[in-house]
Amino acid sequence: MVLSELKAEALKLPPRDRLVLVATIVESLHDTLVPRSERSDAIQRMRGLLQTDQPAPTDQDVAAMLQQRRVEIYLLRHGSW
Repeated sequence: MVLSELKAEALKLPPRDRLVLVATIVESLHDTLVPRSERSDAIQRMRGLLQTDQPAPTDQDVAAMLQQRRVEIYLLRHGSW
């Protein structure tokens, strides 16, 4: 079957079936264009970028950082910085 025939047949399908067809095609392309091993490698590299020797901030640390940022924004908006 040539592409033009395939398109014509696809247009005859009910909308729900066309959506399933599109999802199937996109899924097959995604697996073809980005092999799983490459995605896994990229994910591992990103995780490595996020690693640190420091412990995660506590809730109090985060609250203090947020408060400091709010003060900076307030001062920037009101010209006192």
